[in-house]
Amino acid sequence: MNNLPRRVLVTGANRGIGKAIALALAEQGFCVTVHYRSQPAEADTVVKQIIDQGGQADRIQFDVSQRQATRETLERHLEKNGAFYGVVCNAGITRDNAFPSLVDDDWDSVISTNLGGLFNVLKPLIMPMIKLRAGGRIVNLSSVSGLVGNRGQANYSASKAGIIGASKSLAIELAKRKITVNCVAPGVIETDMIEGVFAEEAIKMIPLRRFGLPEEVAATVSFLFSDKAGYITRQVISVNGGMC
Repeated sequence: MNNLPRRVLVTGANRGIGKAIALALAEQGFCVTVHYRSQPAEADTVVKQIIDQGGQADRIQFDVSQRQATRETLERHLEKNGAFYGVVCNAGITRDNAFPSLVDDDWDSVISTNLGGLFNVLKPLIMPMIKLRAGGRIVNLSSVSGLVGNRGQANYSASKAGIIGASKSLAIELAKRKITVNCVAPGVIETDMIEGVFAEEAIKMIPLRRFGLPEEVAATVSFLFSDKAGYITRQVISVNGGMC
């Protein structure tokens, strides 16, 4: 390989866990493509922060649930910049409700974004990654809900469990190419979505009696991208304070 930084894509990287992952990978020396669906100013802030700290970054916009638009946008990006060494599939949504109260769009939008989005993002990127003949890293964000389920999250739990199954299968397919595929499954992480009554109830389920930090999830992803993690693939690593 040449001495250029290896390029990685982080979806949903304009805020929260995705932002923390983008910053951690940039600190590790990767050139980070910051993906966002909306809020371009937030993405610009992440890119600027990486560059101000001496790293390299750019941004890309698309809705991961829109297959054709995602493919076309990524193919244009690949044509201009070349293949990615690694991908972090982090973008996702929630539409929580008791199962009898879920409307069709609550189910469809979560599945198409969280699980469909995994396929939509990785499908255009895998063959170019293979053709690099440089190995690679894929880390997909699941959730504690995908491991044990959670009341009011049948749609979300299904999507996150599906991510685990897809990742384990993909890990087998890509192992001979020296591309590792793993899942990181966060528990309750301190973001702007954690507040009020939910926060009070959730903390009772956590043996460590605190919420996780985005940086703690990012540190796990960063390790999986390191050379020291080259023999780790097809695994699910939980970052959840002992919830399961």
